[in-house]
Amino acid sequence: MRRSSIILIIMKHIHIIGIGGTFMGSLAALAQAAGFRVTGGDGKMYPPMSTQLETLGINAHEGFDAEQLDLYPADVYVIGNVAKRGMAVIESILNRHLPYISGPQWLAENILCHTHVLAVAGTHGKTTTASMLAWILEEVGLKPGFLIGGVPQNFGISARLPENDKPYFVIEADEYDTAFFDKRSKFVHYHARTAILNNLEYDHADIFPDLGAIQTQFHHLVRTVPSEGELIVNACEPNLQAVLDKGAWTPVVWFGNDQGYHAGEENADGTFTVYHGANKVGDITWSLSGAHNRMNALAAVAAAAHIGVHPEAACKALSRFENVKRRMECKGEVRGITVYDDFAHHPTAIRTTLEGLRRRQAQRRIIAVLEPRSNTMKQGSLKAALPAALSPADKVFCYAGGIDWDVAAALASLGEKVQVEQNFEIMLHQIAATAQSGDAIVVMSNGDFNGIHEKLLNLL
Repeated sequence: MRRSSIILIIMKHIHIIGIGGTFMGSLAALAQAAGFRVTGGDGKMYPPMSTQLETLGINAHEGFDAEQLDLYPADVYVIGNVAKRGMAVIESILNRHLPYISGPQWLAENILCHTHVLAVAGTHGKTTTASMLAWILEEVGLKPGFLIGGVPQNFGISARLPENDKPYFVIEADEYDTAFFDKRSKFVHYHARTAILNNLEYDHADIFPDLGAIQTQFHHLVRTVPSEGELIVNACEPNLQAVLDKGAWTPVVWFGNDQGYHAGEENADGTFTVYHGANKVGDITWSLSGAHNRMNALAAVAAAAHIGVHPEAACKALSRFENVKRRMECKGEVRGITVYDDFAHHPTAIRTTLEGLRRRQAQRRIIAVLEPRSNTMKQGSLKAALPAALSPADKVFCYAGGIDWDVAAALASLGEKVQVEQNFEIMLHQIAATAQSGDAIVVMSNGDFNGIHEKLLNLL
């Protein structure tokens, strides 16, 4: 993709504060591919982003100290929302009057402005749906650019520039705030022409006081989509209808109801049929499980149709979709015990993940291992929904280290099948002692969880 020589002269070197995050690490890859020199700094980093940065040869400074500003004197400092006032690096940037910009704004001004943006928003499924959409466009030869908050296994990378004369760019559109100096949601910067609104629930209790505040941000996204664009909206989500009721100036295509795109029931081999209204448009056969993934597929098929991809071709592409790392990713099998890694960290995502596995592998005993690590989970805002979310599992282990609400009390209704532990090593050995041949162990966390997967496989 051609880059403006003016932009490259003005900003040759960017230093990214928070480079280890999924968004900022992916931005780093794009910036390097676009011809910028890229360095960065962050706290502790872990795969897949740490691995990706190493592969790209991008230097990542550990810590938020001010010394990195002298080590990497940049033309502009791109600041992620992990950076807070009071951090030495931030205070020094402000005191020295150094140029800075948020990650979403930098991306919009330097990359996205040249493309047709297809944005995927929603409380759940953004990463998977964006990966599906990018893969559909890839399979039909459109060679899209993308930035995804994970690593789609079909691509092996989380971001790349478009490689087509008519550039399309698929982006995971996050509602989390942009930076310490810009409290708007990231997705308002992207100026999408095709926008998926996949679902909407209360989340991010650290920045949003209630559901209404999130709906307001989604409405801000809707306001940015041009009248010649398209909104792809989940018809099963009343919270999204409330967003549209605030005003919409863009054609709406629905999925999840009989009038729009909808799916038949899944067969034993994973095949299901996709319909648009009364018309069958294709079949999908894959290894993914759960009604939530069928809904993700419908959203991706509908969004691809907006730019001219026939739904039948989209369905064929999804039959070759290999999912995303950390989305029910098999980490290994020992003595007939399979260990999965899943990013689920919201009660709805936890429930749909476990229900999907239960439908596919009804005879297996499911052991769920949960680390309530996200900001919302740490605050306990959604603790009342956890027992129902975990109920499809046969046995539940929950790591309560660093949690200041009573996890055991919150999960007490699960009875004897739940075990809460403050000590990680003790819990690890308890899981290993409990597991039997034929079990499926599903580890759910949005962090590295102390490297639990490898440690558990070694113990087994």
